[in-house]
Amino acid sequence: MVGLSHKYLILFLLFTLPYLGYSQNYLTTKAQPGDGISVLLNRFDLSAYPCNVDTFLKLNNLERTSYLILNKSYKLPINVFEYNGKSIRTTIGNNDYDLAVYIQQFNENAHEKGVRESDFREDKVLWVPLHVWNCNSDETKAINSDSAKSLPKVAATNNKETDEIEGPVLRTETFPIFGKVYENTPIISEKLKGQVYYLISGHGGPDPGAIGKKDGHLLCEDEYAYDVTLRFARRLLQHSATVYVITRDKDGIRDEEFLENDKDETVWFNQSIPLNQVRRLRQRSSKINQLYDKHKKQGATIQRVVEIHIDSRYESQKVDIFFYYYPGSNVGKDLAQEMYRTIKSEYEEHQSNRGYRGVVRGRNLHTLRESKPPVVYIELGNITNEFDQKRLLIVNNRQAIANWLTQGIISKNGK
Repeated sequence: MVGLSHKYLILFLLFTLPYLGYSQNYLTTKAQPGDGISVLLNRFDLSAYPCNVDTFLKLNNLERTSYLILNKSYKLPINVFEYNGKSIRTTIGNNDYDLAVYIQQFNENAHEKGVRESDFREDKVLWVPLHVWNCNSDETKAINSDSAKSLPKVAATNNKETDEIEGPVLRTETFPIFGKVYENTPIISEKLKGQVYYLISGHGGPDPGAIGKKDGHLLCEDEYAYDVTLRFARRLLQHSATVYVITRDKDGIRDEEFLENDKDETVWFNQSIPLNQVRRLRQRSSKINQLYDKHKKQGATIQRVVEIHIDSRYESQKVDIFFYYYPGSNVGKDLAQEMYRTIKSEYEEHQSNRGYRGVVRGRNLHTLRESKPPVVYIELGNITNEFDQKRLLIVNNRQAIANWLTQGIISKNGK
């Protein structure tokens, strides 16, 4: 455990990070009996991130094969900030809401485990692990030094019909994950306050998922599922829900018809996505279960998972939106049925002659089975079918799906 009398030392970098431009305050700790590099880093929840290991070695002038010396102090890849008593975002000079939530949880977990003796709100010392900045590059990036800006309480962030605001704006919050056009998010109600939603968009990283083609462009499942997921997340936030976007990218919400494919997606928070499917699925369900346990301890009574995919079938086969739940999960089934009824009702209103043939059924899939919160698993359509592709390529359709899914959740809430 870090000693109170000497746990925080101002230390200067021993290696060059030209983009930092200022000295760093690193947390230090003494090696305990039995400590190796992995054991020590694991005690502080750092070992899962390769950049933490590399930084630890550089900070302490060690090799991967080095042994730690008992009772010797070592610098950890954790920056120490003087907490200003107001907020994490203003303390670190970064307005990223998701980042602040993660840092808060990191500090609370450290306190619960006993590796730090006081809550950061009491001793005014905030720990920020280096992997939150960027664990996918070879070096650790500096934080954004821009101060959080106060935002005008305006009713709309853009002029799209499908993004129009349904009522008065309570406040406006900034979520950089949505990109520059959409990050300023009007909060319009507290209908979902206290509820926690974990959103997964299928595949990502080394796995693009199902692939279709249109006018010489590749249509990758992970890109379109992610865009709908972001729009869905933003809608939930507008009604004051707590939302975790589990599969993450830097693209933000995109209004293009053809979404460029990349492989830089990560999993909350900044973990690379494994190629192995079993590891990939376990990574996501494990992260959700950790967050679920934490929020349950804090008193959250409604926690839900929604996973969004896009199917791939014969080109001639049209597929309406399908909803799946885990057999035996009455809560998951009820939510899936309410979302289904909402989608069906909207189609009947806007396209009365087309009919709607989506289904709700139980399936024994990993996320449905292994996640502690009830789960609804959604297939948006057939990415290889020209008719279904319109549901994905037309930006207003992607937004409409997000709107309707949100309506389904709010409708279920009122019953």
